[in-house]
Amino acid sequence: MTELQLPQVSGLAADILDEVETAVIGKRRALVMVLSGILAGGHVLLEDFPGLGKTLAARSFAQTLGLDFARAQFTPDLLPADLTGSFIFDQRENEFSFRKGPLFTGLLLADEINRTPPKTQAALLEAMQERQVTVEGETFELDAPFHVLATANPVEYEGTYPLPEAQLDRFMLQVSFGYPTPDEEWDVLHRRLDRRREEQTLRPVIDSATLLAMQAAIERVTVDESVGRYCVALAAATRSHQHVLMGSSPRGSLALMLVARSFAVIAGRDFVTPEDVKAVAPTVLAHRIAVKPELWMSKVSGATVVDAVLGSTPVPGALEPGSLEPGSHVPGSLGTGGLGDREERTGS
Repeated sequence: MTELQLPQVSGLAADILDEVETAVIGKRRALVMVLSGILAGGHVLLEDFPGLGKTLAARSFAQTLGLDFARAQFTPDLLPADLTGSFIFDQRENEFSFRKGPLFTGLLLADEINRTPPKTQAALLEAMQERQVTVEGETFELDAPFHVLATANPVEYEGTYPLPEAQLDRFMLQVSFGYPTPDEEWDVLHRRLDRRREEQTLRPVIDSATLLAMQAAIERVTVDESVGRYCVALAAATRSHQHVLMGSSPRGSLALMLVARSFAVIAGRDFVTPEDVKAVAPTVLAHRIAVKPELWMSKVSGATVVDAVLGSTPVPGALEPGSLEPGSHVPGSLGTGGLGDREERTGS
């Protein structure tokens, strides 16, 4: 595996986002979060209303990252073996052979994950956490890289099985795209007219080996102790908030630091600022928070708790400058790629 330098990672990340954005229009910020989760080595839950590009985003990332892609439509009758694969009797060889399921891929789209029973969700949980599957007592390792992009519909509850907290905690991020603006929605229609076909194929910017090299390079991003303790303080504050039944686990503070590293590199820096942590905190922490049952009918949610925690937790001031937007360049920054560079190139 070829070693990449952080400026190269930043440039490749910008190219990946540019390519994905040709299909998923006007959602740069959400796409940055998804890519940050992938570069951090994690899995991403895409929860939003139907028709807002969740499936398109997953397929687009698979094509652009050069990964093998599989889609599993989660239904109430889906069995664990439908994901993991199963042993099939080979009459010619007079023995059982293992036939791999869709989990054996580079990027798995778990579509409508909350529509399948807990037993099948548990099979996916093992793959997500242990990077392996167990079938009839035999364990099979999954190839690297392996990432799950799962979708869920937040408004349909009939016939669904809410994800248990343990499985939600395995998702490094939860991202929503939201509705497009009128101009963005017309851009979607206009590009469809220009294509004169429904299908849209993106070019691969990297391959799986390069993705692994990018993930390895991010391990060299500098995280000051004050920033690491800030991640711990934010996660701890969610546990003591008055509206919270269960706050973020230590896995949440770890994910906060890991995603902030990727976010910093995409933004063009080789170190993490408190602002990077604040930028990724809502997508990393909100889905790990369970509010008290008596507040379920109110406007209190994991997102509002995170907003309150961000406003009340002291921000470390050890790093300068004190406030940076994604793509800003300071002494010691990468000076290449990044979100802001693209905006300068396009004049947006």
